[in-house]
Amino acid sequence: MASIKSLKKDIDFLFFELISDCFMASSLHDGPKKVEVQNLIEEAVVMRNEFIDRANHPDGKDNPALVRAYYAGLRKELFVKVNEFFEKLSSITKQ
Repeated sequence: MASIKSLKKDIDFLFFELISDCFMASSLHDGPKKVEVQNLIEEAVVMRNEFIDRANHPDGKDNPALVRAYYAGLRKELFVKVNEFFEKLSSITKQ
């Protein structure tokens, strides 16, 4: 099982890449697209903070099997959510 520290680093890395791409898109577009990208950045920051909070407070602390399953599910959800954010960014910039 990967450590909690490693999970937090993954969370920070993935959201940093997302926000970095958002800032790049924001600098390339004006008007309503720029506002949409800025809203996406705000959503990403809130989601990043929620993932860090969830990583710090696992469910079922007394049962190691539940904790392992919790972190595995959290990691899977992390990749799904970040992918959804990248898809939103792509749809905004394609319009």
